[in-house]
Amino acid sequence: MQFIKANRDAILKPLQTVAGIVERRHTLPILANVLLRKSGSDVSFLATDVEIQIQTTAQLGAGKEDGGTTVSARKLIDILRSLPDGVEVAIKVENRRVTIQAGKSRFALQTLAAEEYPTVAASEQIGASFSLPQKQLRHLFQMVHFAMAQQDIRYYLNGLLLVTDGALVKVVATDGHRLAFCEAAIDGAQLARHEVIIPRKTVLELQRLLAEDDEPVLIDLGGNQVRLRFGAVEMISKLVEGKFPDYQRVIPQGYTRRATVARDQFAASLARASILTSDKFKGVRLSLSPGLMKIQTSNAEQEEAVEELDVDYAGDALEIGFNVGYLQDVLGNLKTESICIDFGDAGTSALLTVPGDGQFKYVVMPMRI
Repeated sequence: MQFIKANRDAILKPLQTVAGIVERRHTLPILANVLLRKSGSDVSFLATDVEIQIQTTAQLGAGKEDGGTTVSARKLIDILRSLPDGVEVAIKVENRRVTIQAGKSRFALQTLAAEEYPTVAASEQIGASFSLPQKQLRHLFQMVHFAMAQQDIRYYLNGLLLVTDGALVKVVATDGHRLAFCEAAIDGAQLARHEVIIPRKTVLELQRLLAEDDEPVLIDLGGNQVRLRFGAVEMISKLVEGKFPDYQRVIPQGYTRRATVARDQFAASLARASILTSDKFKGVRLSLSPGLMKIQTSNAEQEEAVEELDVDYAGDALEIGFNVGYLQDVLGNLKTESICIDFGDAGTSALLTVPGDGQFKYVVMPMRI
């Protein structure tokens, strides 16, 4: 059966869109495959790991017959990538094999039946629906994703909290040592309060797929699922069950010590100081006095680094330690010229914000040094 006939890049694009979630090793061998279905000139590409499903459609179909099959996602991508740019590729399905032909190259891959592929059905119960421009949703995720936990036994931290509240969408991530918060307004919407935890893998995959444009993302929250539709892409993901920590209690209020510092200079000083930290101990000490911030670190070999920065600070002298990686993560994701850091004392969390912007907050716990 003639299946696809198109330029190499035209086939690669939808294939790469869905294949990011495919696991190399899985208890079900068919989950290493991508499901291809042809209906006229439309070819749908679908991949799932049972928790997340991504589907997209492209007009690549050839031949009169319709049908479907599944084939190894990784092998198909590797074959297409290895072919010359711009080459025309013909894909046929016959005798339980997929044949890929391009110029003088020919490959035959094993298939598994399309009927055996375990697709995820969209929930019919929808608790909240709204839309955001792709670049706005991508920005929200970008501002907090680095604070998500990885493989924490507190499974509800291995993801991102998304809250709808009136005309606002809020996202929060924490690993127990730092917390990132960002919010955005939804034009013309009034949503009931709804809280869901989106898995880490889903968040990272969306950051890869969302574009820097104003095209809308339609978001449906329902049952234990979130469904996102943008362009020709539909993603369905299970949600993380559990109770996310009360982020409002974690964000400090009423601090009176504030330092305003140039972001790029602060980031560069931390990068230099971190050279002398070890893999096990990533601590840096900040010493604040009026107009000056001193960054110091030392290691077991009694080596040390000292950096001095001019800052806008008029409070009492203060010494406080932090994990340098937690500071570098936030500075690397901010694009502003300067940042504000609010302090309590040496034993309380610091609050990082952007001057004149109340939509982003980053809380980082101190470290004993």
